[in-house]
Amino acid sequence: MLNRLDDYPVHQTPEPLAQPATSDRNFYDRTWFNGYAVDGSWCFGITMAVYPHLGVLDCAFSVVRPGGRQHCFFASRRAPAERTEMCAGPMRIEVIEPLRRTRVVLDDNDSGLGCELEFSARTGAIQEGRQTLWQGARRWMDATRFDQFGAWSGTVRTSEGDISVDPAESRATKDRSWGVRPVGLPELPGAPVVPAGIFFLWAPLFWEDHVSHAIFFDGPSGEPLFREALTAPLYASVDAVPDTADAAVEPMAGATHRVAYHANSRLAKRAEIELHGLTGERREISLTPMLRFQMKGLGYGHPEWRHGLWHDELALGHESFDLAELDLLAPENVHVQQVVLAREGGNEGIGVLEQVSLGPYAPPGFKSYSDGAGT
Repeated sequence: MLNRLDDYPVHQTPEPLAQPATSDRNFYDRTWFNGYAVDGSWCFGITMAVYPHLGVLDCAFSVVRPGGRQHCFFASRRAPAERTEMCAGPMRIEVIEPLRRTRVVLDDNDSGLGCELEFSARTGAIQEGRQTLWQGARRWMDATRFDQFGAWSGTVRTSEGDISVDPAESRATKDRSWGVRPVGLPELPGAPVVPAGIFFLWAPLFWEDHVSHAIFFDGPSGEPLFREALTAPLYASVDAVPDTADAAVEPMAGATHRVAYHANSRLAKRAEIELHGLTGERREISLTPMLRFQMKGLGYGHPEWRHGLWHDELALGHESFDLAELDLLAPENVHVQQVVLAREGGNEGIGVLEQVSLGPYAPPGFKSYSDGAGT
């Protein structure tokens, strides 16, 4: 099963590139972006992924503004054998210049959402450590991710009016990940497995001349399953960004987090992240949320449009919801990103705080699958 990419000397196995090295049904390959205004006046998210063993490609685009509704577009199709064919219905992603520029287009459709956007990188590609989590004897998750920080230019169209996206006033995070994680319909069960709790925190932050990043996976007792933190240069223009992975990325020795929650929820009211330098220095960063974005708007945990589900040869969908009316303890609403104001001493930055906590988690006192703070 050959495609255009097979004409390049990039193979890692004896198979064509369209055939993953693993036969695990949950193999995926995803492109994901967020974008937000520095004043917190809007936020959008973009995702597109292929699941080769499920035969599905799906994508989504979602936008939210303060005090309003979150609007969502979804599409799903049979996965093409040609991996450079990154499109589904009216939505497409075009890699203009690898690791530098990407174009995202959503043409007119029944959702009322549309966009013509260009992402331009302001950091080199930053590879996170391989994330391997186990459920018994099986790898429940085994993935690699790289991130880039940047800016957007272009236009977003919504039923509430257009958003003019100025690169000087916008921030962006690009996330490319691939590997194995649960997708699609649940597999047929064998022996009963008691679901374990999982806690995830992800915090890419922009500062004046650099970025910082921290990622946490914790187990039910708060024990660290995976933790990583780093800083990297922030370049003035896309033309100054290195062509490959940035050698100037500085790994940290470790990181810790503290989260305070809204009552009767698992939503962060505020958070603190402490970065531990290689030579003993510590950075204490406080995070204050400005705007909430529900990740189900991009299919994460969505009851109908969750990732990897087969719908049809081509299927389109859309919805909107009032953030104030959601049950924040419903499983599909626990996974969120929030645009946050970051402070470290007299310095201010901006970024996002992504979080999901399901099941028991001892540090805040969560005892069941869906109880909240103070319950």
